[in-house]
Amino acid sequence: MNIAVVGTGYVGLVTGTCLSDVGHHVTCIDIDEKKIAKLKQGESPIYEPGLEELLEANIRSGNLTFTTDYKQGFKDKDVAYIAVGTPENEDGSANLSFVETVAKQIAETARQDIIVVTKSTVPVGTNHHVLSILEANKQEGVNVSVVSNPEFLREGSAIHDTFYGDRIVIGADDSQAADTIEEINRPFNVPVYKTDVASAEMIKYASNAFLATKISFINEVANICERVGANVEDVAAGMGMDERIGNKFLNAGIGYGGSCFPKDTKALVDIAKQAGYDFKILNEVVDVNTQQQRLLVDKVKDHFDGKLEGRTFGVLGLAFKPNTDDMREAASIIVTKELLEAGAHIKAYDPIAMDNAKQVLDERVNYQNNTEETIKDVDAILILTEWDEFKDLFNNEAFQAIENPIVFDGRNIYKEDEISEVTYYSVGR
Repeated sequence: MNIAVVGTGYVGLVTGTCLSDVGHHVTCIDIDEKKIAKLKQGESPIYEPGLEELLEANIRSGNLTFTTDYKQGFKDKDVAYIAVGTPENEDGSANLSFVETVAKQIAETARQDIIVVTKSTVPVGTNHHVLSILEANKQEGVNVSVVSNPEFLREGSAIHDTFYGDRIVIGADDSQAADTIEEINRPFNVPVYKTDVASAEMIKYASNAFLATKISFINEVANICERVGANVEDVAAGMGMDERIGNKFLNAGIGYGGSCFPKDTKALVDIAKQAGYDFKILNEVVDVNTQQQRLLVDKVKDHFDGKLEGRTFGVLGLAFKPNTDDMREAASIIVTKELLEAGAHIKAYDPIAMDNAKQVLDERVNYQNNTEETIKDVDAILILTEWDEFKDLFNNEAFQAIENPIVFDGRNIYKEDEISEVTYYSVGR
């Protein structure tokens, strides 16, 4: 199948690359000339394990090409995927301006019948809105259909999730278009769930909101555990053995971040508000997460009796999660900001996200080249991202040279029996 994918961000690039890898001819389109030039050389602008290898292989095979030219990109294409950003507006609603622009470009450019697939996360009703834009601007004699096909990729394991996902959701009012998209995805051998457009749009938001709720719930439980002498990890393990609950997304810590959960929870709150419904639970989920990201700062202040001015802290991990360079809504943003405002100095290191961190963190953050430099001559160490290399921190020679080390572990990467001769703070234990 001849496919165009508009947008070479996280979703678009992974989608286009994986579709090309199963035999489709894919052209990825983006207006960013520097990004496209880089991609043509097989260089990924984002860090995602396995992505660059797939890029190079499919560029060599001729299945994957890149362009900034819409006319060239849509030529002779059967299907066009919209995979552009839907950033958060100030009121929490999704900004659809990029989606609308692309829909109009497709309509004005396509000279053949085309199915437009919305991969971007969009509020209920957006695909019908996209169809109206297409109908209003399409070329004479061209037939258009719209399909909602939300993504369920986890940053850091997106390639695996594409090939071994739980389900592929296809929402369409046109059964023939739905069948075509099912056929495109058949090589992945992932279960397909077909429904109407509005339900498919809601599945995406409801799924992310539920997972965010699960995280905020276990973080609330963790805060109670600390007060009553329970261990949240034992509690989570016992809960997770119940098949109705499951053991995923029950890891207590300093909150969720990234491009999806924070944005999508707020967007669903707004969707409910627009429909005249007050989504009370989800409002609390958002508030709990905001508070949880400050938890480690509160522990630091308590330990030092609020006297942080002039102290130096070594921060290990800046990305919102391991195996990604994504800094969006990362806990490190709030933690470093509040420590700096309290008069502290920050030394920071992340294996992958340093360049992106420099774009969003306070300029007073002092970046280091490795763990050893980061933990040298500090008053305490803060672990904000559970990178594998930090899980062996206690065996690091530089760490062992520290007299009376103090560690604030925001991700519970150490078990209690691994801790000795360390002043150690974690979450929910």
